[in-house]
Amino acid sequence: MARLIRRGLDALYLAAGVGAALCLIAILVLIVAQMLARWTGTTFPGASAYAGYAMAAASFLAFANALNRGAHIRVSILLNAVPARMRWALEVWCFGLAAAIAWYFTYYAYWFTYWSWKFNEVSQSQDATPLWIPQSVMVIGGGILALALSDHLLHVLIKGDHRITRDLVDQSMGE
Repeated sequence: MARLIRRGLDALYLAAGVGAALCLIAILVLIVAQMLARWTGTTFPGASAYAGYAMAAASFLAFANALNRGAHIRVSILLNAVPARMRWALEVWCFGLAAAIAWYFTYYAYWFTYWSWKFNEVSQSQDATPLWIPQSVMVIGGGILALALSDHLLHVLIKGDHRITRDLVDQSMGE
């Protein structure tokens, strides 16, 4: 059962990373379409707003995958300089605090999105997109990050070490 959950979580983190990559491709397509529209003398109303939504979605969807691949900033030099027991305590404290903040953010982002939906808020730009749509991606990405941080916290508590793969840049700094 634990192996199935592990594979499911890893697939979720990877899917979020793929979703972030697709959002970056969508930004490219939107910018090129806006350029073509200008060159042909037509307009593409809302293109910049859609690109902004895609950028926010790419950011939030990429958080968990980036965490698992070691792309987030960590103070490894401090963690490597302390004894093993102190390192474990620091890892628990860092993952615990980060998970609590991420869950707190996700909770309030959910309610923010809910009230945007409830009051039918739309963007102020030409596209008049219902704001709950791009905001919901923020909630999903924040929830996946909170889940990933909680996953790492549990792994540190149970196994004694996190599951973050070491980035090549981190390895090349003499650690």
